[in-house]
Amino acid sequence: MQIAQLPTSSGISAKGAGTARVVDEASGASNASTGARAGSAAAKSTPAPLQRGLSNWDHQLQGEISNAQQTLDYLDRSSSQLQALKSELAAKLAARQGRDGQVEARVRQFSNTWRQRSNASGGTLDAQLGYSSPQAAQQNFTIRGLTLTSLQDGPPEVLAFSVGGANQALRSVNIEPGLSDDQIVARFSQALLPSNIRVKRGDNGELMFSTPESSWASVRDSLSVRGNGIRFPTGQMSRVKTDAEPAAIAPEEWNTGDVEALRTTLQQVVQALAHLQQARSSVSLALSQASSRVADAQPVQGPVRMESLAQNFSDKASKPGYESLLAISSALVGISRDRVIALLGLS
Repeated sequence: MQIAQLPTSSGISAKGAGTARVVDEASGASNASTGARAGSAAAKSTPAPLQRGLSNWDHQLQGEISNAQQTLDYLDRSSSQLQALKSELAAKLAARQGRDGQVEARVRQFSNTWRQRSNASGGTLDAQLGYSSPQAAQQNFTIRGLTLTSLQDGPPEVLAFSVGGANQALRSVNIEPGLSDDQIVARFSQALLPSNIRVKRGDNGELMFSTPESSWASVRDSLSVRGNGIRFPTGQMSRVKTDAEPAAIAPEEWNTGDVEALRTTLQQVVQALAHLQQARSSVSLALSQASSRVADAQPVQGPVRMESLAQNFSDKASKPGYESLLAISSALVGISRDRVIALLGLS
């Protein structure tokens, strides 16, 4: 393999930079200690992998920022619509002249926006306006007949659950007297987690289940249980009755038929605005935290590091000897004609 003549500015004479054979012969004439020093120099000269940009190593973080920005836009749009509805309601209650049907039109507008909540927020804003990213928004629900009290009382029973139809694997939960709330939650969690159902103790002490909103319809329509005839019938799977946690805002219940209905709707709109503002604060905090993580992830001393690498290369290349040859040949490894053309195309 021929090595091109090096310019005299590198500090290596033309005679000393002949061919690889000459270098090999010179290396062969050296003693073992020289070879060891060369191996050590090669190890020390191996460049550390370059730090890549954020877009190459943390797509999840970028997704969190995008989700937060998208959700903030949705919350701002929803708040603007409710503010307009609030003004229309107040004007109508004050008996000021207003356009016929304007209140009803505002209600319909916000109702449509509310139905778009999941898509408009990238699936991160649940019906209670709780924000979660990168995890998907969850639908909380309870199962009739499954309360912590009923599970702690009575004889032992094995409950077998099925989600998604008869062909799905059964998940069993062993119930016995004397179990604590945490033990019951842990047993249900272990059994139902493979079915993408999580279990927790609710704020009021109830046994609360949750599943991604995108899976809620399937879970609601297919969740079945088989017991030993104590809490649930034995011998066959029975479809359970589930109750979804009510949404924080229910525009379908807003009525504008009379003065009393208008007052009630106005109160509900004010409460809805408070919920939106609270959700906006939560999402803004999540966006701030994600942005801080981006700042922490960036190489703080990137330019300084590159200047140090360049100076180190210059120092080694300017000195005659093996380290100079190693530094220059290492810098040329992987450089092809296509790469050079691609780099020139960026200028």
